[in-house]
Amino acid sequence: MSSTEHSRIDTSVPHPARRYSYWLGGKDHFAADRESGDAIAAAFPAVVALARANRAFLGRAVRFLAESGVHQFLDLGTGLPAPDNTHEVAQRITPESRVVYVDNDPIVMVHARALLQGDPRGRTAYLEADVRDPAAILAHPSLRETLDLAAPVGVLLVTTLHFVHDDAQVAAVVQHLLDAVPSGSHLVLTHGTMDFSTPDGVAAYEKMFAAGGTDVRARPKHAIEQYLTGLEIVEPGIVPVSDWRPDASADRPVSADLQIYGVVARKP
Repeated sequence: MSSTEHSRIDTSVPHPARRYSYWLGGKDHFAADRESGDAIAAAFPAVVALARANRAFLGRAVRFLAESGVHQFLDLGTGLPAPDNTHEVAQRITPESRVVYVDNDPIVMVHARALLQGDPRGRTAYLEADVRDPAAILAHPSLRETLDLAAPVGVLLVTTLHFVHDDAQVAAVVQHLLDAVPSGSHLVLTHGTMDFSTPDGVAAYEKMFAAGGTDVRARPKHAIEQYLTGLEIVEPGIVPVSDWRPDASADRPVSADLQIYGVVARKP
């Protein structure tokens, strides 16, 4: 890592990608990320299992898209490399698959460029950018060189949108991305929710969110449905990630306090 890159990494502030890596058992995190992760896990013990279930959902969803004929992927909010990254899953099925990874954490991009080397018959690219500026992402030369936006694209927003707190901004981001891709493209989305919690659990979450103890803006199912307007929702619909087409051997955690919705939808 260069001195310039290191200077842009604020290790005193927790970052979602590094905290997620901590929950997944990764090594690329700092004290602030571990403290934040431990505090959230203390309030909601299921969060680590849910993070792992979310990761497993990503693999199943990418496999479904690849088997359905989608061979290009825009992975927004990539996170740090972990087993079964998007290009690895897709290129096992179609070696020519192309993937653009996007994250706003410099350390993610450093590790991605070093570790995420795909099948030479396909292509991978890495953009340091923020999902809240989809126009800049879509106009980036590396994206345009890697993806053909006239052909179907899998747009992956996996545990990304709940870090954008403004509802209207989330809707605008999703619409902008979907407007840029053609018929046959798919949206893969996961999002934290408190729909399954007790009133006490909701109160504890709201208190933690207000105090800055968590940066996840949980949303109800009906809010997520609004982001899918005009799309064909793939069965089984909007469900907890562990219930979306689970593998026979999958560990299916059930949480009374916290859950992550997952959904795949096709642009007609």
